[in-house]
Amino acid sequence: MNLTLLILLPALTALAIIVANAKLSKVIALSGATIQLILSALLLILYMKAAPAGENGFVFESNKSWFPSLNINYHLGVDGISLSMILLTAIVVLAGVLVSWKVEYRVKEFFFLLILLSAGAYGFFISLDLFLMFFFLELAVIPKYLLIGIWGSGKKIYSANKLALMLMGGSALILVGLLGMNYSSGTNPAGFSLLNHATNGIALNYQMYFFPLLFVGFGVFTAIFPFHTWVPDGHSSAPTAASMFLAGISMKLGGYGCLRVAAYLMPEAAQHYSWIIVSLSVIAILYGALATMMQTDLKYMNAYSSVSHCGFVLLGIGMLTKSAVAGAVVQMVSHGLMTALFFAVIGILYDRTHTREVKELGGLLRVMPFAGTVFIIAGLCSLGLPGFSGFVAEMMVFVGSWERAELAYRFATVLACASIVVTAVYILRATGRAVMGPLLKPEYMGIKDAAWNEKAAAIVLIAGILIIGIMPFHIIDLVSPGTEEFMKQIKKVALNN
Repeated sequence: MNLTLLILLPALTALAIIVANAKLSKVIALSGATIQLILSALLLILYMKAAPAGENGFVFESNKSWFPSLNINYHLGVDGISLSMILLTAIVVLAGVLVSWKVEYRVKEFFFLLILLSAGAYGFFISLDLFLMFFFLELAVIPKYLLIGIWGSGKKIYSANKLALMLMGGSALILVGLLGMNYSSGTNPAGFSLLNHATNGIALNYQMYFFPLLFVGFGVFTAIFPFHTWVPDGHSSAPTAASMFLAGISMKLGGYGCLRVAAYLMPEAAQHYSWIIVSLSVIAILYGALATMMQTDLKYMNAYSSVSHCGFVLLGIGMLTKSAVAGAVVQMVSHGLMTALFFAVIGILYDRTHTREVKELGGLLRVMPFAGTVFIIAGLCSLGLPGFSGFVAEMMVFVGSWERAELAYRFATVLACASIVVTAVYILRATGRAVMGPLLKPEYMGIKDAAWNEKAAAIVLIAGILIIGIMPFHIIDLVSPGTEEFMKQIKKVALNN
């Protein structure tokens, strides 16, 4: 399969939206998002057949020279890890388009930017050239800024500027790290090829310099502590679909980069700095959970909980065990679906009640049974109830983390597990106050439940959550080959030592 289709399809969809009228642009966006999901599903089927034939775990590779003088190539390929991210992107984009069906202000521009974001995400996940990967990472920053700055609410200009500046700061660190890797490879340069760097290896002294740059740079995108402060402001001010994309996909770009670029290419440095990564991850997990308890705005609650949940991603990567790394990947997918669902239902409640304050809500399940049920499902997934994807992902991270026998790592695992109690407190409290109970304000008696488009968006996201939660072997089998390739790099270090 030609992977360029994953980039070309949203690009053509975005162009078609520009030339169409406002009403037709919605249909084009929905059609394009649906075809993206179908294409991703087809890619999954073809991958399951072609996977054994791939070298280094990647299949459907295509490699063409882009800028020969700079050793930059248009090099694409997928493995199970990147394919899981592609499927997540397709699902969240489709749900985001459905939720945004009633957007009335600058409709064409809104859907153009939303679809353009998906093109950047697809390109990032399938790139095997590091400069190409960086190009697609940057492609998504400007649309995020505009979506918040134009269609956002509250302190939208401040939030958009803060998001853009912090993400650009992270990008600067990434660029310096990538250029350093490229020009430090001596007389036999690996260029920007991810596979060449993985095969040839990077000298230990260079790893010690470039790993922190790359891991922190990508970590900014995934809310690594203490560079997480853009997340609450950005999510709270963004329109619903942009919040879904920011938390569901954009934060996964950072986690994927930390795993695929920093840790995979520089395993010795990853082991050397693992205690720092684990420490920062545990701080993010506990801080995010405790900060969520203090919030009264539903969007701020979901934003701070995202800091906590993404901490599990970095914890799994930092532990450097097979189960923990696989759990980190599953957590990225699970959190993407779960947080997109939460932001979607928060948007539905806000559209009807015009408030996100928990104390102003209550008893909404009586008049909004579907939206109230979705709110409860999203909450139960967030607190890790068995049967939902959150339980599978977090248990994999915990089990993999416990495999590190050192006392400090065991203690970090216990602290991370303790966050579940805090999560249960804020989720159950918010659910009880917002949608449960008999206290329903008179002005809410006549509000309508979720519309067809909102129901469709929720069903698509819930389906993904339940499939992972009830049949986790599917995604575990999908990401296992990529995880094994990652562990081969780690084992090389152990053998050399």
